Amino acid sequence: MPDTDKPDTDKLDIDRLHSAAVIGVDLGGSAIKLGRFDWKGHCLEALTVPTPQPAYPEAVLATMVEAIHQLDQAGTCVAIGVGTPGPADAAGRIARVAINLEGWQDIPLADWLEAETGRPTILANDANCAGLGEYWLGAGRTFRDVIVLTLGTGVGGAVILNGELFVGRDGSAGELGLITLNPDGPDCNSGNQGSLEQYTCIRAIRRRTGLEPEELGARAKAGDAAAIAFWQSYGRDLGAGLASLVYVLTPEAIIIGGGVSASAEFFFPAVQAELERRVLPSSRPGLQLLKAELGNQAGMVGAAKLAWQKLLAQADRSH
Repeated sequence: MPDTDKPDTDKLDIDRLHSAAVIGVDLGGSAIKLGRFDWKGHCLEALTVPTPQPAYPEAVLATMVEAIHQLDQAGTCVAIGVGTPGPADAAGRIARVAINLEGWQDIPLADWLEAETGRPTILANDANCAGLGEYWLGAGRTFRDVIVLTLGTGVGGAVILNGELFVGRDGSAGELGLITLNPDGPDCNSGNQGSLEQYTCIRAIRRRTGLEPEELGARAKAGDAAAIAFWQSYGRDLGAGLASLVYVLTPEAIIIGGGVSASAEFFFPAVQAELERRVLPSSRPGLQLLKAELGNQAGMVGAAKLAWQKLLAQADRSH
């Protein structure tokens, strides 16, 4: 049951919210990262705990609740935002699926956390949270309309339009890595074929070269012609996929993160050239291609921003 001694956010005005804090949680398959943030994005304290194995919902809940209490012993935090490794519903209440976590199917995680902590809680896909984090405090902080791609084991994405995370009517929009790049390309776990992910994720790089991205980056830095040529080809593929997204969303900036972005210096020029070749100038005025800045903290930061947006909107309505 909720703790009746906790703050009543329905009665919190804007001034009180500005002196409060929220907790952002990044739920991963091996670790859970948590941070306590004020409304300007200052991280007041952070904590990382192992994800219980097997990661059944009840076990994860218990670990999260214990970590939240440890991070907020004074009970002053007024809301919780959580990034989950899979889609949430549009209302941010239900973890519909959680990749690499056992037994997660339509789990009402927001309800569970509210019952255990007494704080209003909102969920979002972890890639969306990472994108929101970059928009708030990272490479996207001077823009209102951005798209974020994380190039890693898979290719995650986030769309920020007019400063708000866009998730669509059922919460599943913004799967930028799953757009079709080549209709005859490799099969994708999504059921698609030739998706952008199948040309730009770490597995795709291994399939295409037999090497890890780090090794290809090191070889390119050393002047290896084959590695440099690969990254140029990689950049053309990525640029072609991004061109479709630019035509649909006309963002001010494209932000690239994830482990593969460590070699951005070798493929960004090809991406930029492809965007300029494929996209009409009228659809990309001032478009900037940027490397993400927050690293593996982006998801936690974005989850905190999600909580602040929910609270401030609620406070504005009541005010």
